[in-house]
Amino acid sequence: MTALAQTQPPQTDSTAAPHLLLVDASGFIFRAFYSLPPLTRADGTPVGAVYGFCNMLVKLLTDMHADHIAVVFDAGRYTFRNELYSGYKSNRPETPPELIPQFPLVREATKAFNLPAVELEGFEADDVMASYACAAAKQGWKVTLVSSDKDLMQLLTESHIGMYDPVKQKPIGTAEVMDKFGVAPDKVIEVQSLIGDSTDAVPGVPGIGPKTAAELINQFGTLENLLSRLDEVPQPKRRETLKANIDNARISHQLVTLKTDIQPLPQPLEELKRPEKPAEHLEAFLKENRFNSLLTRLTNNGFMQGQALASKPTLAAVEAVEQPVSAAAAVVNYTLVQDEATLMQWIARAVAKGMVAFDTETTSLDAMRAELVGISLAVDEGEACYIPVGHRGKGEGTLLAMEPAVHQLTPAKAIALLKPLFENPAVLKIAHNMKYDWLMLKRYGVEHLHPVADTMVMSYALDNISARHGLDDLCQQHFGHTNITFEQVIKNAEGSQNFADVPLDKALAYAAEDADMAWRLYHLFDKRLQAEHMNRFYESCERPLVEVLTSMEYRGAGVDLARLKELTEDFKKRMQVLESSIYQQAGQTFLLSSPKQLGEILFDKLGIPGGKKTKTGAYQTGADILEDLASQGHVIASDIVAWRQLSKLCNTYTEALPQQINPKTGRVHTSYNMSVTSTGRLSSNNPNLQNIPIRTEDGKAIRSAFVAAPGYMLISADYSQIELRLLAHMANIGPLKEAFKRNEDIHRLTASQIFNVPLEQVDGNLRRNAKMINFGIIYGMSAFGLSERLGIGRKEAAEFIEAYFRQYPGIKHYMEATIADTRAKGYASTVYGRRCYVPGINDRNGSIRTNA
Repeated sequence: MTALAQTQPPQTDSTAAPHLLLVDASGFIFRAFYSLPPLTRADGTPVGAVYGFCNMLVKLLTDMHADHIAVVFDAGRYTFRNELYSGYKSNRPETPPELIPQFPLVREATKAFNLPAVELEGFEADDVMASYACAAAKQGWKVTLVSSDKDLMQLLTESHIGMYDPVKQKPIGTAEVMDKFGVAPDKVIEVQSLIGDSTDAVPGVPGIGPKTAAELINQFGTLENLLSRLDEVPQPKRRETLKANIDNARISHQLVTLKTDIQPLPQPLEELKRPEKPAEHLEAFLKENRFNSLLTRLTNNGFMQGQALASKPTLAAVEAVEQPVSAAAAVVNYTLVQDEATLMQWIARAVAKGMVAFDTETTSLDAMRAELVGISLAVDEGEACYIPVGHRGKGEGTLLAMEPAVHQLTPAKAIALLKPLFENPAVLKIAHNMKYDWLMLKRYGVEHLHPVADTMVMSYALDNISARHGLDDLCQQHFGHTNITFEQVIKNAEGSQNFADVPLDKALAYAAEDADMAWRLYHLFDKRLQAEHMNRFYESCERPLVEVLTSMEYRGAGVDLARLKELTEDFKKRMQVLESSIYQQAGQTFLLSSPKQLGEILFDKLGIPGGKKTKTGAYQTGADILEDLASQGHVIASDIVAWRQLSKLCNTYTEALPQQINPKTGRVHTSYNMSVTSTGRLSSNNPNLQNIPIRTEDGKAIRSAFVAAPGYMLISADYSQIELRLLAHMANIGPLKEAFKRNEDIHRLTASQIFNVPLEQVDGNLRRNAKMINFGIIYGMSAFGLSERLGIGRKEAAEFIEAYFRQYPGIKHYMEATIADTRAKGYASTVYGRRCYVPGINDRNGSIRTNA
């Protein structure tokens, strides 16, 4: 029996052992953020995740009985695991900007509900939960971990510690762990050490999946027993893979093992008493964040006075309280198009209407490699069709019917009929994420789509503070409508992950809905663009950019494979030389990627002075520490810095880029994201071509692998020089404008004026300092930041900043005026009219206001 063996709360028993609920706050926060549409309060601060978090707490407190409770938070991203392994969680995406200001609000919410909020610097929330759970279990308490995190499953016991999935609303016990990992909870760590975790960048052993790992652990018992008896592994390839990855397996074992003995705990167990009622300021907190319906519900049901809610709605019902009423039509007319005559009728309707929304269904998210499976069209609200062209017959792998009575057009025939519609300048083509669909059509012979409208870009032009402009998110936010998801429709493909294997009736409902919703969103956003005076900006900046980026992605970038291979070989050889030198100086081999082992070698074994420890007791070995040691003449530190740089260049560029070359075009086709950042800046991924290094000779060598076709050339534009010219123009700084007109070296001029040195006597060092000041100040760098960058005292740095503003007072006036204008409006504007909303600019919390 697990600690929680039923979904209904157990009857209270005064003689029963204490029951402790440990709530995984991160799980609640991210679940709320990604499942609910964005909400903002009066000052523009996003609060959607906070609202969902509050609702989940209410449900938990209402449905589950326990006499002790704690909400456990992550104190920060850096923990002792980063000291064990430098790559730990290195591939985690950046936190969405609209979620960042919600973290402190979630902590405020926890206090408003009068619940203990615990966290500990240097440790993850899972470690804190593990230590509390084990401490309570030793005293005979029952513990329920409120989370679905697989990493916590290693803690489960038959008698004291259980889990409860708050989303699926069901307990997780030994049987569920066996289903997931193939082993009992006490062997989960051993299995995880072998399979690793791509989400957290835990290396594991390549090629060893959950099934194989479970077989090995069930046979050998533990990881160490397996590693000591590798010769008994019968499969040669598996045996050699394990031998080659012994260090990775062992470091993975340390990374996945939760701390169960943290002392002292952030708060004693006895202080985690469940409160009798919420804190007095809960009402004020709910009102401030505009959670009025939640406040009304809690007041009417006695929750505010400490009474249990009279009704116990499901989680889905609780989450839906603040949702707008669905604007989606109750009845839709979706048609499957399987012959030329029917398709021509839909084309005629689109031409008569003067606009059509469309969407492509394909075999891959990579538009330059995907195959076309079908196209959907919408010509009115609720009026849409789906044209299958690449669905496979069951088992045949050909373009046959899914069943004898169902047929489809060939891709060539469907495109031939649709091309005049798509290239008709009198018909507006609407799509969500138009760039992807345009790339698909270009590959199938459709060149021109003018005019176009992209509902994703329209949403971004209106609400660029939100990072969620996906079709599903927008339909939920604006219509209260939940779209059919790819995960739901692909379940009908009988085990396949290929949309070509989805039955036509299921494909129709999914694909036609996408086109239908794009149609609806277009009409909603078109009205908003005009009403909010953003139409001119969208038409002049955002809409034309869709075609530009589509053309850039379609063309791609040329890469010299031979040059990349040559660089990889060179980097690897130099890494081997560095490794040998490092091991020789250390007097032993060790895992170079382990900060913990490196720290012990440098500061314990070699006795290098200046070692600094973190709160967890491990030495700091970051780049700044090593570079400082290198500057003091410690050769081993210089070698490690060089080894790390070469390792990153190999992993990120010279070895990775060849894998991303399209075999048909021989070029790299990155994807440019134009609806991600809050400032309008583009980002690039698969691969990221924006961060290719330039400052070092090795970085320049990698750039040399990007080549132009014969008769063409690559042009490099200095982005920072462009920004300084923009500053001179926008802030109307006369001296800077005149300097640019005379084509003077702006950094040398600044150095001369700030440091009071004749222009001809400005050396390279002074110029570098002036350059740091030029760029640092316009990005709001403080005296402290400037002192760190220049290696000078804070007072001296402050004097430089004052001198800069005395020389260019217009810059300071412009910055102050911009901040004041943003405080008044809630957003800053570019000269073309893009709005950058700044939530928190008027927040009562000084830290939030300063960050804004």
